[in-house]
Amino acid sequence: MLMRILTAVLRTIRNSRRLAIGLAILFVMVLIALLSPLIVKGIGGSTDPLELAAYERWLVPGPDHLLGTDQFGRDVLAMVVSALSVSLQIGAIAGVISTVVGVIVAFVAGYKGGWIDGILSTFTGILLVIPTFPLLIALSAYAKNVSLFQVGVMISIFAWPFAAKTIRAQVLSLRSRPYVDLARVSKARDLEIITTELLPNLLPFIGVGFASSALGAIFGLVGLEIIGLGPGGVIDLGQIIFNAINTGALTLGAWPMFVVPIVLLTLLFAALNMVNIGLEEVYNPRLRGVAGE
Repeated sequence: MLMRILTAVLRTIRNSRRLAIGLAILFVMVLIALLSPLIVKGIGGSTDPLELAAYERWLVPGPDHLLGTDQFGRDVLAMVVSALSVSLQIGAIAGVISTVVGVIVAFVAGYKGGWIDGILSTFTGILLVIPTFPLLIALSAYAKNVSLFQVGVMISIFAWPFAAKTIRAQVLSLRSRPYVDLARVSKARDLEIITTELLPNLLPFIGVGFASSALGAIFGLVGLEIIGLGPGGVIDLGQIIFNAINTGALTLGAWPMFVVPIVLLTLLFAALNMVNIGLEEVYNPRLRGVAGE
């Protein structure tokens, strides 16, 4: 089954230029995030961005400090690299949790159908129309000293319905296919049918759900940080933007504190959207025809 999945993934990447570009950008950003402890330690002498060696405050970008320093004399490049790692961790935590929950709900609702589908679909629909950001603000305001993982869990609570709705629609389509009926006639168990017949065909849609949930989590955390309600003890891209706005970094010549995090968030948004569009183009012939692939 693993070889079948890997073959399908490689074939999908070859069939979409947008997907390949998006994955390449994500790979570079993830690689930087994985190497962030080494990069940060090499620049500031500590793996903790809050304990970086202090230099002169508000240094402009130069050979010694490529992105300058902040109001405490900390190297901005080291902080940005560490912040990128934190933002990607939040996206990964929320994306994995919301995708797993969404997949379970989608398969139970779509495959079983009947009253089970009715109850789960109604609950999913209710969560989809609830304005999530105000609830995140309320949770963050009352939940003091939350950890990075806890923030990811809070965000994933509101992120899974989109994945569940997308995947459920495909399960409803696939469960009546001849090969699924053949598996039922062969007295295969429901779990076996789901894992061997349905799941491999739904991997692209699961990928879309994960990318959307991860992107929503990253930008949700940025929104919380900009209004000062993010988790304490860590620095993500949103907090650097918040500090840049509060300290007037642009007027002091420390423009990288504001510009670089926004550029990274834009690249991340573009990459994840190219992944989504690429998967849609490969598995939606009508869209592929419009896009001219």
